[in-house]
Amino acid sequence: MATVTEAVKESLIGATQPESLSTEARLSFLKHSRRGDDGELYMNEEDFIDAIAPPEEDYHKIKREQYGILFNVADRHKRGRISMSEWAAFDNLLAKPDAEYEIAFRLFDVDGTGLIKSEAFQKIYEQNRGRDSIPFDFNSEWATLYIGGKNKRHEMTYPQFAQMMRGLQGERIRQAFHLFDKDKDGYIEPEEFERIIRDTAGHKLSDHVLENLPTLCNISTGSKISYANVRAFQNVIREMDLLDLIIRNATKKSSDGRIDRTDFLNEAARLTRFSLYTPMEADILFHFAGLDVPSGRLSLDDFAKVLDASWQTSVAKLGAISDTADRVVSKSQQFLHSLLESAHHFGLGSIAGAFGAFMVYPIDLVKTRMQNQRSVLPGERLYENSIDCARKVIRNEGFRGLYSGVLPQLVGVAPEKAIKLTVNDLVRSRFTDKQTHAIPIWAELLAGGSAGACQVVFTNPLEIVKIRLQVQGELLKKSDAAPRRSAMWIVRNLGILGLYKGASACLLRDVPFSAIYFPTYNHLKRDMFGESPQKKLGVIQLLTAGAIAGMPAAYLTTPCDVIKTRLQVEARKGDVTYNGLTDCARKIWKQEGFRAFFKGGPARILRSSPQFGFTLAAYEVLSKLLPFGDDEHDAHHAGATAAGKTEPGVGLREAKAPLPYLRSRNALKILLDLDNSFGRVKVPASLEGSRFFSK
Repeated sequence: MATVTEAVKESLIGATQPESLSTEARLSFLKHSRRGDDGELYMNEEDFIDAIAPPEEDYHKIKREQYGILFNVADRHKRGRISMSEWAAFDNLLAKPDAEYEIAFRLFDVDGTGLIKSEAFQKIYEQNRGRDSIPFDFNSEWATLYIGGKNKRHEMTYPQFAQMMRGLQGERIRQAFHLFDKDKDGYIEPEEFERIIRDTAGHKLSDHVLENLPTLCNISTGSKISYANVRAFQNVIREMDLLDLIIRNATKKSSDGRIDRTDFLNEAARLTRFSLYTPMEADILFHFAGLDVPSGRLSLDDFAKVLDASWQTSVAKLGAISDTADRVVSKSQQFLHSLLESAHHFGLGSIAGAFGAFMVYPIDLVKTRMQNQRSVLPGERLYENSIDCARKVIRNEGFRGLYSGVLPQLVGVAPEKAIKLTVNDLVRSRFTDKQTHAIPIWAELLAGGSAGACQVVFTNPLEIVKIRLQVQGELLKKSDAAPRRSAMWIVRNLGILGLYKGASACLLRDVPFSAIYFPTYNHLKRDMFGESPQKKLGVIQLLTAGAIAGMPAAYLTTPCDVIKTRLQVEARKGDVTYNGLTDCARKIWKQEGFRAFFKGGPARILRSSPQFGFTLAAYEVLSKLLPFGDDEHDAHHAGATAAGKTEPGVGLREAKAPLPYLRSRNALKILLDLDNSFGRVKVPASLEGSRFFSK
């Protein structure tokens, strides 16, 4: 949680975030980072793994610690720690459409030149391969096509590297088959086939397939596995996504939701033009999916055991129940979180609004009494000006007299501010361009005016009670017999309809006030102070913008405020009475002149401008001191949204994680195509002079 000093400092002077850092990425960084001795927030390798691979997930396919190798890509300055700007760069990298291959490329691009040296590639590979892994021959004919011959090695560009990685798994399987086919008859033992597949593709296959790999020999009459079987199996692995699509379409068309081998091949012919599946590939698919279904007619659940790498027995049996429960729990948690967050904002807004109203309340009282002064003759005027009014209130009623009627103001300010801000934001969002965030000026005026109109529901009863309490002090001085009335007495005496006396004048004041204030305030923040998604303004800037915007809004609507005050104040004996808005305006003009419409105008400016400033300042500081969860270390909801579920989420089960984090996992899968031990072996501090792996 931010300290008081930090909260006040950031609230006053504002803060600028890294330009490319998204909200989700920032919250994730704050959740998992720690503060160093120099005061800088950073993530070490363990924090980084927590950010992209939440501990509570299932990592039986790809071990959680293996995600740590991606730390070397994010740690651009090789300090063994990642700053917020480095995390932003990594997050931006994950958002690229080809992020998986580019992340893998940067791991081998030791010098950061955009080229991979063949020597560095082989050395990094050797540093990360498992001790018992099947060796790979970089001098093979296939490898030399990409990196050159043994004596003529050349550097690889990013496109060349990506294309090589695309075909690498197939070459590894081919070399491994030759290694085990010692008598060169084109056959290997089932156990040897299992060793090859576990070593080269175990991270992509379900437990069901891995446990039954030796049974592949049963699709033919012999007891061994041919190279054709191996290649067909490898093609099935490569085309999992297309298989998924074909199977989904075929089962939807089936009356019982099941298909056989013929249905599959027919649907494949309809959906593909050139990538037709061979009979052997179809046999392999139906063999592994139908081990428990002798009939040969298979459902989506049967195919999930092959296509979904995360498939486990418990998942297969309880998948539907689990998914439904997850959705219900997720929606309930989101609703509860939104409800609590709204209550939190409403609470802070209420406190801040009450604080702002309290700070300027004496000015509001002076303004009201000046506006209610109806005599034009010097000898009959109770107050000469605003300063004289304040002085006489203190002298006759004491300092507490400046706060007459403050309680209903504090009670009513919360719903008033809440509805005004909510309606303004809602209408603005409806007319704001989602791409450019631009909004036409007429829409800004409409949003502000709508907000002002809606707030009258709360404002008018609040105003009439407040005003009558504010002028009560001077009535008591004129007549000792006049009883002091409470707010509740005024409410009971007026009734529901009476509380909305002068509502037309209140509308006439609040609609133009908000229509002027909100557009002016937003343009000042953006055009004068440069507010943007990356630049957060401090209280000083917000206070200045609010004060400037409040000046024209307050002064230009003063005539409406004067009329409203005259209509809502209980007329004294001998005072002029008014029969509505038009009658009031006509009598003021006739008896007091044009200047009377601007009585209390300066006091209104002095009240309205700082009131918004105090309110916004208090809200900013309270938000820092009392955040909804700890932004740096809790941020539970936002952090969960950013991280999602990184495992499982492939094949027939839809991935739940956000796209950047799925790509982080997929980038690791590309590296595991080289060797399934990538990330498990501790990389040395340096690579013969290279700074790439230094921490």
